[in-house]
Amino acid sequence: MNIEHLQLKNYRNYNDLDINFNDKINIIIGENAQGKTNLMEAIYVLAFSKSHRTPKEKELIQWEKEYAKIEGRVTKRKQTFPLEITLSSKGKKAKLNHLEQKKLSEYIGALNVVMFAPEDLSLVKGAPQMRRRFIDMELGQIQPTYIYHLGQYQKILKQRNHLLKQLQRFEKQDRTMLSVLTEQLSQHAAILVERRFGYLDMLRQWASSIHYGISHRTENLEISYSPTIEVSETTDKERLESIYTNKFHELQEKEIDRGTTLIGPHRDDITFYVNDKDVQTYGSQGQQRTTALSVKLAEIELIYNEVGEYPVLLLDDVLSELDNHRQSHLLDTIKGKVQTFVSTTNIDGINHETLKEAQMYKVDKGMVVM
Repeated sequence: MNIEHLQLKNYRNYNDLDINFNDKINIIIGENAQGKTNLMEAIYVLAFSKSHRTPKEKELIQWEKEYAKIEGRVTKRKQTFPLEITLSSKGKKAKLNHLEQKKLSEYIGALNVVMFAPEDLSLVKGAPQMRRRFIDMELGQIQPTYIYHLGQYQKILKQRNHLLKQLQRFEKQDRTMLSVLTEQLSQHAAILVERRFGYLDMLRQWASSIHYGISHRTENLEISYSPTIEVSETTDKERLESIYTNKFHELQEKEIDRGTTLIGPHRDDITFYVNDKDVQTYGSQGQQRTTALSVKLAEIELIYNEVGEYPVLLLDDVLSELDNHRQSHLLDTIKGKVQTFVSTTNIDGINHETLKEAQMYKVDKGMVVM
């Protein structure tokens, strides 16, 4: 899988960009604030229809312009097809093979991308929200229907929280609608949690082996899903739904008193263990970084295992954050099989034969030259 061609119109600091890419390694070089990360972000948006940097889509549209457009030509399973994302004040349009997709679940997954940026090194020690976002985005790539259930869950959650606040302020007394929303929320929550358990089980298998190698066979990595209810990966969907329904009933008065939903996938977390110790609490910075790198490399292999092709890899200013050992392990892993985009201020200190195959692009004030 690879991106052959990319066009940007009114995107961030790019007025009009038209560029072809190498199917192996593409190095984007430039000083800070020139547009390197914007270019990487555009590829990410083309894949996911949303940015990894901001939830505000208007920030992606160039100042005083009515719209921004990202177009790409992708080769996957020996077929080449166009993808297009248009952002405007009227909303977002996603086209696959020139046909507008009304549901994002029918668009996401056409282009598989793994992003590795400096903030991903904080995957282990960062906030739970970061880990939830990680699993939602990556799981959505290989199971597009997950995106549908996640969207429904978030919509119902918002409605339910609004109603809980009304009940808290005595603006409403009737709890019939709360029961309806709780039933709907439980249904989607059960699906999300069941699939998250399954995804992490697959990810664990790849990440554990990779981590063992990077750590010179001295560390064993385990990944555990930490839900807000007492269930395990063997709990089936019907049982999950029943447990959620009962727990919501048990917590109803407390939720009304606080005006918010206290349990559910939106509050769950992921825990990483190295040699049976919680890496977030007890791990060194090196162990935390090795864990994050192992997880990212595991994503690549997992997608290949599920989709049948390697995803596009985006290394956004992250190589300089890794020591020589981790750098070499990363580059050895992707060598010759993954189309990779590397953004950096310079390649000094990055000595690896993989880079000899690279196409260099110089970015300066929203302009790109080879």
